[in-house]
Amino acid sequence: MAPEAFFLAARPGQRFCLHHAPADGVPRGLVLYLHPWAEEMNKSRRMAALQARAMAESGYAVLQIDLHGCGDSSDTWAEASWDGWVDDALQALAWLQVRWPDGNRLPLWLWGLRAGCLLASQVAARLDQSCQLLFWQPATSGKLLLQQFLRLKAAADLQGDAKSILAAVRAGLAAGQPQDVAGYVLSPALAHGLEQAVLAPPKRLPLPLPPPPSPPLPAPLPPSTTADEPSDRGRVVWLEVSTRDDAGLLPASQAALAAWTAAGFAVQAAVVNGPAFWQTQEIEDAPALLQASLAAMQGAHQAHPLHEALA
Repeated sequence: MAPEAFFLAARPGQRFCLHHAPADGVPRGLVLYLHPWAEEMNKSRRMAALQARAMAESGYAVLQIDLHGCGDSSDTWAEASWDGWVDDALQALAWLQVRWPDGNRLPLWLWGLRAGCLLASQVAARLDQSCQLLFWQPATSGKLLLQQFLRLKAAADLQGDAKSILAAVRAGLAAGQPQDVAGYVLSPALAHGLEQAVLAPPKRLPLPLPPPPSPPLPAPLPPSTTADEPSDRGRVVWLEVSTRDDAGLLPASQAALAAWTAAGFAVQAAVVNGPAFWQTQEIEDAPALLQASLAAMQGAHQAHPLHEALA
């Protein structure tokens, strides 16, 4: 089934969205995809589309959104902010939960890739319900991610001093001046928000979702008859990819996972075989990642550990 493409009313402008309805018209859960940062978003579009379709075929309603200043949504990075992206995600969730009968009672998955995982954790902190989190190659530190991104500016200037270039960029951002980095005009608000983001368990902060968008919503489909039961605090499925057969979780990942476990989340983690598709020169697929994600969401891990279920 082809996804439903539409523009979601937002402030400012509008956000381009793709809605994948469940194959049988009866959702077992809702999924919101939060894309990664900068060029990683473009590199990963195919994998995101493949996974969204697979989720829909397995009975999930999936919404993909181009955040403010990204893709086909309004404006550019120069106008975007991290707080604005959080608001975009909350607005998208409001639409998704109104779109389906009893949508606020269906299991909710926030699915992020790289920087999208940082965003998902902050969105989860704003919800008044438990949610499940699917993390693809999560970035655990926004500060580190921003630093890596800014280095692209220095790398492009082969004759300049890297430290001086980075210092000038940071000084410009601190002075409220947008900076051109690798073809993206980075706003101070976006840079500051990312730099402060850490992939940590959300503290309880029960705030209501924003009101549903004003444009007419599609006619509701029949109510759901099946649903997965979430745990009290929710689930975290943490998946990394590597082309090495003996690869293990990154040290930073292990430390972060310990914090999520201590906070009461049901945590599962695995490394699956595949390329770093979000940064490869050519567009590549990671089929094992698609399989692992569905296996975890469908509860296959309840009978077997995740790494065994994928064997």
